[in-house]
Amino acid sequence: MIIKEDEWGNEVEVPDWKLVYANEYSIGSNEYYNAAVNGLRPEESFEIYSFEYNKEKKFKYNDEEYKIIRTQGKGEKIVLIGEKVAGDG
Repeated sequence: MIIKEDEWGNEVEVPDWKLVYANEYSIGSNEYYNAAVNGLRPEESFEIYSFEYNKEKKFKYNDEEYKIIRTQGKGEKIVLIGEKVAGDG
């Protein structure tokens, strides 16, 4: 996130998206049901290089925004599991 001024001069946080290459994985039934117990809905899972992840809270895929609900380190790579962020409309 970066801080910018809106049209009224207020400071607002704006996503600072960066492009990274990732391997897409499916969400397994165990992952899905364990998350559902906690009120979460995992929908996308991606593996990226650990050095490209800086504790971001969201990622974007196919113009959809996802909140990172869990990460799993795997050596030099990390898996990000996300649930879709509801739109404003």
